[in-house]
Amino acid sequence: MAQRSAPPPASVGQGLAARAAARHWDVVVIGTGVGGGIIGRRMAERGLSVLFVEKGPVGHRTEGQDLRGDLEDYVARQARGFWPTPIETRIDGGRPQRFFAPLGSGVGGSSVFYAAAAERPERHDLDPTNAMPHPTGGWPVGYDAFRPWFDQAEDLLSVRGEADPLSDLPAPHLAAPDLTPAEAALFRDIRLSGLHPYRAHEALRRLPGCTDCLGRKCPRPCKMDGRSAGVEPALETGNATLLANATVEELIESGGRITQARVRADGREVLLQADVFVLAAGALNSPNLLLRSTSTQARGCANSSGWVGRGLMFHLSELVAVWPLRGSPTVGATRTLAFRDLYSHEGQRLGLVQSMGVSADAGQIAAHLKSMLAHSALRRLPGAPRLATLFGKIAAEVFGSATVLVGVLEDLAYPENRVRPHPDDPEIPLVDYRISDELKQRRAHFRRAIRQKLSRHRLMMLCFSPTLNFGHPCGTLRFGSDPATSVLDADCKAHDLDNLYVADASFMPSSMGVNPSLTIAANALRVGEIIAARLVSARRKAS
Repeated sequence: MAQRSAPPPASVGQGLAARAAARHWDVVVIGTGVGGGIIGRRMAERGLSVLFVEKGPVGHRTEGQDLRGDLEDYVARQARGFWPTPIETRIDGGRPQRFFAPLGSGVGGSSVFYAAAAERPERHDLDPTNAMPHPTGGWPVGYDAFRPWFDQAEDLLSVRGEADPLSDLPAPHLAAPDLTPAEAALFRDIRLSGLHPYRAHEALRRLPGCTDCLGRKCPRPCKMDGRSAGVEPALETGNATLLANATVEELIESGGRITQARVRADGREVLLQADVFVLAAGALNSPNLLLRSTSTQARGCANSSGWVGRGLMFHLSELVAVWPLRGSPTVGATRTLAFRDLYSHEGQRLGLVQSMGVSADAGQIAAHLKSMLAHSALRRLPGAPRLATLFGKIAAEVFGSATVLVGVLEDLAYPENRVRPHPDDPEIPLVDYRISDELKQRRAHFRRAIRQKLSRHRLMMLCFSPTLNFGHPCGTLRFGSDPATSVLDADCKAHDLDNLYVADASFMPSSMGVNPSLTIAANALRVGEIIAARLVSARRKAS
């Protein structure tokens, strides 16, 4: 890996770290993705003093950037808002592999690239139902308790879309823009297959000139993410401050509380103080910070249960290239379509199917096959990349341009699936993960079902082996009622610590069958109100 040098100073100016260290804050929020940005906004709106601490740069509002995995230089990645280090994975006990996961580092985190999918989970994702038992027995905060926070999150994120005809979930208050003729034909074709598509729920305002920038950072303020819906409105209140290019190296515990955060910023080490600390650095990095914080507890902060870093989940992504029926126009790249016919199917927990926003032309097919080969045993096959390129060209010539659908298959939490700091470099998350037999079985069930449901269409399954979505880590600081089997209580406060809360995907005890963004946002609003009520009440009692 390229040698690291110091990142450029934050655009807010040298000396901010020292000024931040000289002040006692109501709340320090570590991380500015969807969870961190939105919880900080809610607390700033409630009159609390909030300090955002972000590892990456402030960036520029006019910046456009694709999230790339082929750029290896630490400083170059950091400057562009990419997570600067690779992750190392050991899947099913195999040889370690290092690669750059699709994760962001900078104001807004990963959400500035991928935040637009904003689907509600189903009731059985959180609660046991007569038709579908829950693998954990149910979340400590149930679906009905979450419902008003989903409503608020949809409003705050300006979510647009249609109601699912198979579900009693409400439609977003805002209607989606009109379909193009080709998209309308795609919906018609999918309905002819007996499925029930609806307009996908997107946190995308689609202002005039919108470029439909899903999967990339965009200079326009259409996409509602941790930056546009969280940090920027928080700063506008006058109650929030942003410390960027700042790495939190340790949380310091004393007397059952976090008293300080040790941070490296502005080329120096400083100690930050607050009444409450909120972890929102992501499900790979939040537990790693706790595991590195060993000055008081040898096992790490908040880890009396031993569950910090464990129960790691990723969604399984099952990609399907679907070509239009004879006589229908080519659609290509679109994010408009979703359906839940296979969300729970024949007693199996599967998940949402949605269009990905990419088209399966020769380049897309070849690039995907190359990526799949690079992470499989076939990577040692002589000429494998050239074979993928040739196959992509043949597929495009034979079939034309297709639409890529992805099944978001739910992952479940197992204690042996975990993340921890790499012994050679604590900034590199080390992932140990076993793909369970039950997940392989559900994947096979989904593949059979999607082929049967779309039998009228020409289609191609694009995944040779189970493909983990490394952009959707969750579950590594699970909340629960029992301190012996969870890290957080129902309020997302650490069982072991009086003033440490979590607002990212780490809190989830199961991964659900949808993209996690809306649930993260809803939980951030919920926990933000809990913290604000606590601190405001304490302030009144002290006055």
